[in-house]
Amino acid sequence: MSAGALLRVILFLVVLTLISKPLGVYAYKVMEGVPTWAGRVLGPLERFFYRCCRVDPSAEMSWQAYFTGLLIFNAVGAAFLYLLLRIQAILPLNPSHWGPVSPDSAFNTAISFATNTSWQDYAGETTLSNLAQMAGIASQSFLSAATGIAALMALLRGFARIGANTLGNVWVDLTRGTVYVLLPLSALTAVLLISQGTIQTLSPNRVVALLEPTTYAVAKLGPDGAPIMGAEGKAIVSMAMTRTQTLPMGPVASQTAIALLSGDGGGFYNANSAHPFANPTPLSNFAEMLAILLIPAALCHTFGKAVGDARQGWAILAAMAVVFVLMGASAIHAEQAGNAGFTQLAIDQVPHPTQSGGNMEGKETRFGIVDSALFATVTTSGGDGAVNSMHDSFTPMGGLVPMALMQLGEVIFGGPGSGLYGMLLHALIAVFIAALMIGRSPDYLGKKIEIFEMKMVMLAILVTPILVLVGTAAAVLTQAGRSGGTNPDAHGFSQILYALSSTANNNGSAFAGLTANTIFYNVITAAAMWFGRFVPLLAVIAIAGSLAAKRRRAPGPGTLPTHDLLFVVLLIGTVLIIGGLTYVPALALGPIAESLQLSALSPPIQH
Repeated sequence: MSAGALLRVILFLVVLTLISKPLGVYAYKVMEGVPTWAGRVLGPLERFFYRCCRVDPSAEMSWQAYFTGLLIFNAVGAAFLYLLLRIQAILPLNPSHWGPVSPDSAFNTAISFATNTSWQDYAGETTLSNLAQMAGIASQSFLSAATGIAALMALLRGFARIGANTLGNVWVDLTRGTVYVLLPLSALTAVLLISQGTIQTLSPNRVVALLEPTTYAVAKLGPDGAPIMGAEGKAIVSMAMTRTQTLPMGPVASQTAIALLSGDGGGFYNANSAHPFANPTPLSNFAEMLAILLIPAALCHTFGKAVGDARQGWAILAAMAVVFVLMGASAIHAEQAGNAGFTQLAIDQVPHPTQSGGNMEGKETRFGIVDSALFATVTTSGGDGAVNSMHDSFTPMGGLVPMALMQLGEVIFGGPGSGLYGMLLHALIAVFIAALMIGRSPDYLGKKIEIFEMKMVMLAILVTPILVLVGTAAAVLTQAGRSGGTNPDAHGFSQILYALSSTANNNGSAFAGLTANTIFYNVITAAAMWFGRFVPLLAVIAIAGSLAAKRRRAPGPGTLPTHDLLFVVLLIGTVLIIGGLTYVPALALGPIAESLQLSALSPPIQH
């Protein structure tokens, strides 16, 4: 990795750290009802919601009631979005007159945004009305992110409370997360994006004449919507020509802002943040990357405030940052090195990549290799499905990085709330392993970790690999699954593995090479998203309820400090070992095998 690339990564982390600390303290205060300036400004809106929904903010809930509330809330949200997509043709704010979304696609989309995944099997600018984008997609971006924040606050109360049988009020947490955290941040981010050129309008699409006709290839589709494959295993295409271009208009800035901040990542455009109307400049690109990781990083400081020890939050944030830098450097190096299958003879008999400057395929020239690879690292470490380049065009090892980050469980920053509570589950495993080494009963933050907590941790840790690996196996063993791939061999396997890794871990990004809008993939990915979200969430809330009821143990000579360098290393090792043991065999069949194949194709140096 070049020095300039390393400097850019360091600059990004420095800025993120500087702005995340005050936001984390602010988030703790507003979520716990501590008086702030925000309460004076937005308090009437919060109380208005309570009156409308007849919520008593002082009433607390058991962990069972808390989880039930979250589950019902998100199920209703998914049902509302499904209905909206099905009837959008007869609703207002549909200037392009888009028809109803198909039942299986609407089902998949509703599950996707209710679970904070943002997996999209459609092109937003040619499928959804402005109303569906704003009232459906954007609203679920707010509410699904608020769900993750609420679940995290319940877990933090589990650590902080002593001998309690309640975790707070789920409706209060959902309201405060939305009103005080997500709403102000999304408004500020939208204004910043508009200042850079991101569009914000309700006007209809515009048709403009091209300077010269453009010829392009169109894949022929079968009755199931999948490309028809030829004898060589490649899609059959026909050539078409156009003299005009349709410029899709819409409320892009507002939706992009909440999509990035919420970890939902759903793009107004199919090209997402690679589209110049959504991400016009290098400054907007930098701001969008910050928006993705801002809340997850800030919540680490919220954690420190909640447990009364800021060092605990810094330790978790340090572990996340170390893995982030390692993975980001790996992705940037792989893309700067270029495709291993292409070499040529250069001066002094030294082979160099024929891709001058590295692998620019599938990347925007506005951003280049470093910002594209860094964005891919940010979006897959931050639980966000946004992309500013085509991951399908990355080198095999460059594409392995975003895939592996998702497979680690979306805990390297992760989504708002969900990333931190996932990392805290790994912290429980780390202290459990450390206690076994010295023959002492494990505890974390003074709470004894017993068999119930470890069972719930294992449930949360194992459910997503099961969904990913079983789902991938089902896809490659069935014709319906294989027909969605647009590439053969190892890369085709990687496309499927990436899709299931993304959906089961609630990320939402895609290799962009898989034809996913089929009944098979709509159903299997919807199941992966739903169970990948709510089974771990159930485990987290159950652990919170168990911990809240316990007494705090005083630290002794054998207590493992969980705020120092040793614990950071132990936590990083736990995350990497669990992810490695689970997914390395599958990765060996995909990107690793593809990398070896390309290396074997590299022509010999001619003297």
